[in-house]
Amino acid sequence: MLKIRLSMIGAKKRPIYKIVIADSRFPRDGRFIEKVGLFNPLLPKEKKERIKIETERVKHWLSKGAKPTVRVSRILGEAQIMPMPKAGNNPQKAIPKKDRKKDGKEEPKKEAPKQEVKKEEPKKEAPKQEAKKEEPKKEAPKQEAKKEEPKKEEKK
Repeated sequence: MLKIRLSMIGAKKRPIYKIVIADSRFPRDGRFIEKVGLFNPLLPKEKKERIKIETERVKHWLSKGAKPTVRVSRILGEAQIMPMPKAGNNPQKAIPKKDRKKDGKEEPKKEAPKQEVKKEEPKKEAPKQEAKKEEPKKEAPKQEAKKEEPKKEEKK
C-alpha cells in the first residue's frame, strides 16, 4: 500500500522532514518512490518556507490511491490540496503531563486493588486468627520453662 508520509532528515534536535511517497513496508527514513515536498516544523507557521509541496505530483499520487498519514493530511489541508481532516478528541492534551500520569495511572490502580483486597482479606483473617491462637500456646510453655529455670538458679 502506498503512503504519503514524512521521512526525517536533519540533525539531532533540529528535524526537517521530506514528504515522500513510499510503500508502507519500507522503513520511515529508508527507501521511497518519490520526494514530493519538504516540511520544516522549526519555522513559524506564517513563513512560506515551512512547507514546500509539489501539488501536481501529490494530486497524481492521491489519484493512484496513495493514502496520506494523519500528519501529512494536516499539512496538505493547510496547503489546501485536500480537505482538512477532522480534529481528534484528546481531552488529556490540555492537562500538563505531570498531572496526566497521576490521574490516568493512579485511579485505575486504586480501584482494582480495593476490590481484590476486600475479597482476599476475609480469607487471610481466618488463618491469622488461628495462627495467633496457636502461637500463644507455644509461647506459654516457653515462658513457664523460663520461669522455672530462674527459680532453680535462685535455689542454688
